[in-house]
Amino acid sequence: MKERIVCYFSAAQSEQPIIYRLVKDYDLVINILKADINPQKEGYLVVEVEGERDKYKQGADFLKNLGVIVEPLSETVVWHEEICIQCGACPSFCPTEALFIDRETMEVSFDNSKCVVCGMCLECCPTRAIQLHFEIKEAVR
Repeated sequence: MKERIVCYFSAAQSEQPIIYRLVKDYDLVINILKADINPQKEGYLVVEVEGERDKYKQGADFLKNLGVIVEPLSETVVWHEEICIQCGACPSFCPTEALFIDRETMEVSFDNSKCVVCGMCLECCPTRAIQLHFEIKEAVR
């Protein structure tokens, strides 16, 4: 299985070799997507974790037992209208019509409420006006 999660660390937890333990003790593959540690050594880590289901569960339990807050990653697609050149490529890739051509103005528009974050639009945009945005809450104090 493969999951994307956000781990929130306290200062004491950030001093421990937690990722090393997940790899060594639970045979999990960890891909760090984003990390932020403040001067007080508190922060978060956005990771993609891959491994056998039972090992994944054991690794997640290990984190929770340490007091690390673990949440599923929340992500959304962001369309930057100011970067868009209105080429019209993205609506043809969007299965939910979240990206669509307004027939009155013949311009591309985006309805985030219809987006299912499938990612089909990300690669077709020549100006990268469509991006994936990770939603991360404030670091734990």
